[in-house]
Amino acid sequence: MIASAYERPAIVKNPVGLMNKVGRRADLRARADVDGVPVDELCARFGSPLFVFSERRLRARAREAREAFRRRVPDTRLCWSYKTNYLDAVCAVFHAEGSLAEVVSGMEYDKARRLGVPGPQIVFNGPAKTRDELERAIAEGAILHADHLDELRLLEQLAEERHVTPRVGLRVSVDAGIHPRWDRFGFTLENGDAMDAARRIARGGRLRLGGLHTHIGTFVLDPAAYGRATAELCGLADAIRGELGAVPAHLDLGGGFASNNTLREQYHAGALTPPVVEYADAITSVLAARGGPSLPLLIETGRALVDDAGTMVATVVASKRLPDGRRALVIDAGVNVLFTSWWYRLGVSPAASAEGFAQDTAVYGPLCMNIDCVRESVALPDLCPGEHVVIHPVGAYTFTQSLQFIRLRPAVVLIDQAGEPELVRRAETLDDLVGPERLPERLRLPTATESPRA
Repeated sequence: MIASAYERPAIVKNPVGLMNKVGRRADLRARADVDGVPVDELCARFGSPLFVFSERRLRARAREAREAFRRRVPDTRLCWSYKTNYLDAVCAVFHAEGSLAEVVSGMEYDKARRLGVPGPQIVFNGPAKTRDELERAIAEGAILHADHLDELRLLEQLAEERHVTPRVGLRVSVDAGIHPRWDRFGFTLENGDAMDAARRIARGGRLRLGGLHTHIGTFVLDPAAYGRATAELCGLADAIRGELGAVPAHLDLGGGFASNNTLREQYHAGALTPPVVEYADAITSVLAARGGPSLPLLIETGRALVDDAGTMVATVVASKRLPDGRRALVIDAGVNVLFTSWWYRLGVSPAASAEGFAQDTAVYGPLCMNIDCVRESVALPDLCPGEHVVIHPVGAYTFTQSLQFIRLRPAVVLIDQAGEPELVRRAETLDDLVGPERLPERLRLPTATESPRA
């Protein structure tokens, strides 16, 4: 008879029962399926780890946001933020729901055009547009927001060379009471830079004034800040109209609406995040109070629409004890594919009900790096190698910021509205990693049948 391996006992504080004064503990609930598809089935068909997106949630979030704004300002268009998640399938769902494309690089612009989005339905932002990118955007009629004076000069040169008068908007940096303030982008309102840029466009004769755009930050939990930003932008529009006789083409309020995720420094759960209707009310109430018809409204949306639609399913590789007595799990998904775990307390749940007490557990990924920690502490029941866990929400920024570091990136599945999973991005192979490389012949190793060089 073979003796079992010895494991030193550890005294661990266990919670009694599954309830506390605010209800059943959410972190102890098993998540056995994603949109009705069993986690075990997803892993068996598509491998582990695996990104899973819900088409039903994507569409529901887009419609909720669209209606929240259009109730007050009918001439509102959502603009899907590509940097938040530029998977073709995700972008295509939002475009099918009527969203424009909001891009901040030539790569994202190319991606939108390849998907079939026409130039006039692309909002081109960003601080580092190249000459070639701007030339193409002008030729294709994209909605441009200039970020700085050097970009305005370049646009004027291109306009003169091409004998055109393109419409160019301005990104404006406003103080909306958010700290730290995003002050590195756009023309500052308070010191007069924004008004000076508008004067240059209106009086220069080479460009026409486009819209006024501002983006006040990221994961903004105070909807009132958007009301303050809207008021500042409207004030600038009035000043431009009064002094220059020019009417901005639109008002563009950037993203930053928070999702139901939980920031590391938050004490409360992400479920207390303001719903999108509160952000909409803060913006549109300012416009309504001004009276008369408002300018067309563009709303750049990102994490609030996609975060909750994304899930990662992963598999337990090992269970062990740390020197301080805590249990630790090693799973096959690490910070390489869950980059947002650096600033979120991502939810980690078992995929099946498990017996025994929940314990304080550290969840590590598979990378040979000490920094590969998905959760420093989460209450989980006993889990064994081969069992699955569900990490949610991970729809925003997680895929676009994922890395080919030590391990290749996994497959991505979209569960359609009928509940059928579809592969929308296959798992990467070594060829995807080394494809762009060129190995000099002098460095090539001999094959097994060749003799080493003398």
